[in-house]
Amino acid sequence: MRSCIALFLTLLLTVNAQATTVNGNKAEEITWDDLMPADYTLSYEDLYGTDTDINNLDDYDSGAQTMLDHMQQVLSSAPVVEEMDGRMVRIPGFVVPLGGEDQRIDHFFLVPYFGACIHTPPPPSNQIIDTHFEPGTRLESLYDAVWITGKLTVERFTTDLGTAGYRLEAFQIEPYEEDTDSAQ
Repeated sequence: MRSCIALFLTLLLTVNAQATTVNGNKAEEITWDDLMPADYTLSYEDLYGTDTDINNLDDYDSGAQTMLDHMQQVLSSAPVVEEMDGRMVRIPGFVVPLGGEDQRIDHFFLVPYFGACIHTPPPPSNQIIDTHFEPGTRLESLYDAVWITGKLTVERFTTDLGTAGYRLEAFQIEPYEEDTDSAQ
């Protein structure tokens, strides 16, 4: 009986190790909060200023454009966590396509919630990951979350959709499935 339990535990540990190891490197599962410095906060005043009442701005008012420009600058310069540089990670998120061919996406932003970067304003740069997946992938729906496993580096990348504070060289993309055992 003891040897059966030992064999079961060995198999369980082997399966778990395979699930978190890519290219011989163990991938650490991280959350989006891990990408923000512990002391990072973003207040209303940071985004809009202390003298601005956004309820009194008209879309065609030059003050509205000035406020939007300021807000974009604040969001695109959010601080990153330098210690994340070079780590093998696994993180869930949503895909915002940036490039590819024939319905295969090989360059995209990974973001923490659906619609980020498509709607204005985009998330802070420490909440956008510039992701590259060499073979490319087909996604059934942009509404579906995915798990991405790869090597994370601290690297700024800017497009019209937003500014990423990180780059991820993806090695594996999987559909996101919530662990129902831990949710109970």
